Amino acid sequence: QVQLVESGGGLVQPGGSLRLSCAASGSIFSINAMGWYRQAPGKQRELVAAIPSGGSTKYADSVKGRFTISRDDVKNTVYLQMNSLKPEDTAVYFCNAAIKSLFNAYYNEYWGQGTQVTVSS
Repeated sequence: QVQLVESGGGLVQPGGSLRLSCAASGSIFSINAMGWYRQAPGKQRELVAAIPSGGSTKYADSVKGRFTISRDDVKNTVYLQMNSLKPEDTAVYFCNAAIKSLFNAYYNEYWGQGTQVTVSS
């Protein structure tokens, strides 16, 4: 089966940088859109950034100009480069991808387990 695993989370000071990665593995036939979501305590999960296959990237207004999403289709990996981090960026970050497996005729949505990002001095 298909699995998404995030890495790169941790504790960083305000103004610092962090890079998250999410690797998809398993019986993958193709991957369409990939993205990053985050959820802070007591808040709803929100879209941070998305990068469709062959399309334009999309960012939440709160991270625009500070975060950059990219993907490596050879490694089946999506990245989120986070610069100028603020305390309000603190959340659990989840990767998401629309993936067609070798055994299905349709795309399905997959989620990573989440990685904690804490921005504090």
